[in-house]
Amino acid sequence: MNLIAQLEAEQIAALGKEIPDFKAGDTVRVGFKVTEGTRTRVQNYEGVCIARNNGKGIAGSFTVRKISFGEGVERVFPLFSTNIDSITVVRRGRVRRAKLYYLRSRRGKSARIAEDTNYKAPKA
Repeated sequence: MNLIAQLEAEQIAALGKEIPDFKAGDTVRVGFKVTEGTRTRVQNYEGVCIARNNGKGIAGSFTVRKISFGEGVERVFPLFSTNIDSITVVRRGRVRRAKLYYLRSRRGKSARIAEDTNYKAPKA
């Protein structure tokens, strides 16, 4: 392992965050911390993960797309952000692409993703 990869692994271990195994096509629920004045609360953002960038490294991020009041909304989350409280996989999607940007131009039933029924959730 080279020096940069070793430093990155140490930083990830120091953060101590459990990131579930998910990929593009999976429906995820991201609980992120929102600060309103002096209060902080956890707000859930649920949608389809359409992209994972930079893999599982410290600089990794993922894009989640959801339909809110008839409008498509996308949000990019850094994987190891301190503002992310939890990441939960709601359902597994069966797709053949790593990036699902084509969903941006789809509406209605054509934007649906088939569920992966062969997936077995790990025992928690």
